[in-house]
Amino acid sequence: MDITVAPGARVLIRDEEWLVRRVDPSNDGGDLLICDGVSELVRGRSAQFLTRLEERVDVLDPAKTELVADNSNAFNASMLYIESVLRRNLPNDEAIRLGHRAVMNLVPYQLDPALQALAQPRQRILIADSTGLGKTLEAGILATELIQRGRGARILVITLKSMLTQFQKEFWSRFSIPLVRLDSTGLAAVRNRIPANHNPFNFYDRTIISIDTLKNNLEYRNYLENAWWDIIIIDECHNVAARAQESGLSRRARLARLLSTRSDTLILLSATPHDGSARSFASLMSLLDPTAISDPDDYTPEDYRDKGLVIRRFKKDIRDQVESDFKDRITSVHRAQATLAEEQAFEALLEIPFTQAGKRQSGRQHELQRVGAQKGLFSSPMAALQSTINRIATLDSRVQPTDDERAERDALQYFMTRLKAIEPGQFGKYQRLLQLLRDAAYGWSSKQSDDRLVIFSERIETLNFLQRHLNDDLSLKDNQIAVLHGGLGDTEQQALVERFGRSEDPIRVLLCSDVASEGLNLHYFCHRLIHFDLPWSLMVFQQRNGRIDRYGQTKQPLITYLLTETAVERIRGDLRILEVLQQKDERANRDLGDPSAFMNLHDPDLEARKVSELMAEGTAAEVVAEQLEHEATEPSEGEGDWLLQFFNGAAETAPSALDRIRPMPSLFADEYAFAKTALEELGRAKPIAQLSFDDSERTLSLTAPADLKQRLRQIPREAVAENDRYVLSANAERVADAIERARQAKSEEQSWPALHYLWPQHPIVEWLRDRVLTHFGRHTAPVIRSPRLVEGERAFVLMGLIPNRKGQPLLVDWQVAVLKGDASITLEPFTAFCGRIQLKAGALPNSGKPIDTSVLQDDLRRAVAHMQHHMRERQQHFAVGMATRLESTLDSLKRLQDKQIEQLELRLERQGGLQNLVQGKRAQRESQIRKVFDDYEVWVRDTLQTEPHPHLQVLAAVCR
Repeated sequence: MDITVAPGARVLIRDEEWLVRRVDPSNDGGDLLICDGVSELVRGRSAQFLTRLEERVDVLDPAKTELVADNSNAFNASMLYIESVLRRNLPNDEAIRLGHRAVMNLVPYQLDPALQALAQPRQRILIADSTGLGKTLEAGILATELIQRGRGARILVITLKSMLTQFQKEFWSRFSIPLVRLDSTGLAAVRNRIPANHNPFNFYDRTIISIDTLKNNLEYRNYLENAWWDIIIIDECHNVAARAQESGLSRRARLARLLSTRSDTLILLSATPHDGSARSFASLMSLLDPTAISDPDDYTPEDYRDKGLVIRRFKKDIRDQVESDFKDRITSVHRAQATLAEEQAFEALLEIPFTQAGKRQSGRQHELQRVGAQKGLFSSPMAALQSTINRIATLDSRVQPTDDERAERDALQYFMTRLKAIEPGQFGKYQRLLQLLRDAAYGWSSKQSDDRLVIFSERIETLNFLQRHLNDDLSLKDNQIAVLHGGLGDTEQQALVERFGRSEDPIRVLLCSDVASEGLNLHYFCHRLIHFDLPWSLMVFQQRNGRIDRYGQTKQPLITYLLTETAVERIRGDLRILEVLQQKDERANRDLGDPSAFMNLHDPDLEARKVSELMAEGTAAEVVAEQLEHEATEPSEGEGDWLLQFFNGAAETAPSALDRIRPMPSLFADEYAFAKTALEELGRAKPIAQLSFDDSERTLSLTAPADLKQRLRQIPREAVAENDRYVLSANAERVADAIERARQAKSEEQSWPALHYLWPQHPIVEWLRDRVLTHFGRHTAPVIRSPRLVEGERAFVLMGLIPNRKGQPLLVDWQVAVLKGDASITLEPFTAFCGRIQLKAGALPNSGKPIDTSVLQDDLRRAVAHMQHHMRERQQHFAVGMATRLESTLDSLKRLQDKQIEQLELRLERQGGLQNLVQGKRAQRESQIRKVFDDYEVWVRDTLQTEPHPHLQVLAAVCR
């Protein structure tokens, strides 16, 4: 059967009363109702119903609600019931309701992405803030707002495998959003818990998985195509963008395109949101809104600017807000004079007659080969040695080597002997590192657990060398130094990052390849970072430094660059180019924000290639510096320039962000008062759990009963309490301290805070809320006495809700129908009524005096009829406004569709070709365009069109 049911409605299904917790579209064209039992037989149970399969789904008539006296102390049961309905029915407005209260030091700019997204018809946004500004927190705020509006029950997070635990822990400890981690260990656990061939994404509502796990496992594509989420978050989303240099879509990009169709809300996160090409950035925009850009090779910011799809800020843009949260970094350059052995290796490198296709050819290609070998040597002799061994092996594989190839092999062999002669004592940069670490002025000591060290190098051979020799030279133990690189498995990378964030762990030095340069939080006990070799990309400078120079760093970041000084002129000139990059990174951090402005390539590999070309061409460092500065201040015409200009112009932070906070209404003093009252009231007849309270600390402890334990199967396994005993505090500062203490724990299991945040979003508080909603009997509402009413005055607390065609509440209206004697009924706003009669927890004593509900029952019918008339008028007025918005949106879609078809014709005309082939391409592409717009139009209509019959609910009756 077809019926419209909104979340929060009470329905009769199979002769039992249910509270509708959620409404999802089902594949059969009806709805899937997720319900909690209310009537006695099903109380405490949850069930799912397909409306198309049920013979009857009756929405209960509010006028026939049975009024029952509330005999609880201070009418606590009534207050809890009204409060719980209030919490479940927030309007889909544009205000911040709860996210600002998460366990974090709120800074106004962090609210802007949520405010921008909530102002759109559907929440699809690219949060492109610079490295270290807290994109994960900004995503958590937006997710919280959607959850509170009933639009975030199912969440999927896609991130890098090294980021799984970090992201999962941030969402749980700071926002109480549980994500089940589907790494290699988690997937094995899931498979042991669910039947074969069952979809793991349907088994858990909220999951986090790496993009590589998804792209490499074809089985998951089918699972993804048959699952639906309320929110999908793709972290480091530049990894799923189309690349300018690739003709087709990568597996990651194809996967992202599929995911973009499986959720209303899509949140993309990246500090490097495009590679400088219009096509790459257009691929991300098309994930958010496939109708926004007609031609991925020919568009301007005006095509999507008013859609609110992008927000991007740099540290310079929000500096005035974060003086206490961001410390200005201190950078230093330490130079090492090349030893004789190193100088001989440099000279030997320059004498190698590199060959291509068996011949030595002078010129640009030869120089590029030389620079490629030089790149390894700039890292370390060990990295260069491995590259040389590999090249010799390639030449040895030739069946009939040419004379030129034999000459190259001989030169490589000599180069290899020169490299082997560079012992650690002859490796100037390494000796300079040791001198720095032993220098009292630098102030680092391996004995200090809260002063750790990150050392970056591009090459794994260099990292392995450092690990071997730093152990002995710094008298470190084996467990005090570790290497983080891409060859480690997902759980190994996560475990290593977690270890580095725990003060009790013996690790003191973390040697990192650039796999650690994206996203990871390495700043908790570390404010010193050393570049053992300089990146060949400005973007990598930013990414590396952002590991410690980021939001939440409590100490001043100390960033050190190691450089080699040489007398070999050609080598010295190329090293100077790397030093120029380091200086431009400092300029970007201080003035520009975006280091990619200097090259306008927006891709680390392309930047490194450009640097190689500059070296191969023999460009002087001074010329390179001038070119980079000119590009940043007066960018040349070319692909990507306007994107840069758009981002620089879109960095303004709304000054009124804090003014747009509208706290959730409440009848209770705070969350602790609500939870304590609910637990005591629910356990009045029979205890529902083992409880203890600490009023001075606003903390409660409870042992989870069976129905709560079932719910808590969805939280991270590390957060499941031993013996099912949970401790929650309403004090966010105490919880923040617990998070920091947990980070210092000795094991991964202990690194999850045992103290949970007591606020509306925690699963235990949500469980309490749902238990309270079913506390009163079938189709009933409580009666409250208040001496503040005038003689003969009666009142009915009513909620009106106008849903869209998806069952999502668009407008929620709380009114109190007031009757005085035989006079006509008037409606008084709920908040005004509560203030007038002091309707709040603990304010109204309950004498227990019997109440004759029969008169109130007759009045209720009149009150409901009056509210229905009011809501119909509101619905008609509201529908007119929504219809205007719908018409405008549909007109815009029609123009965009026509523009895309027009652009198609222009492209086909330029390409030319046989007529029948052109017609085939036209038909195929037109079909794709029309499907995209038809699907979007259906979504727009379902979202913006209101149902004609408002939903009403009776919350309570109030008499004198």
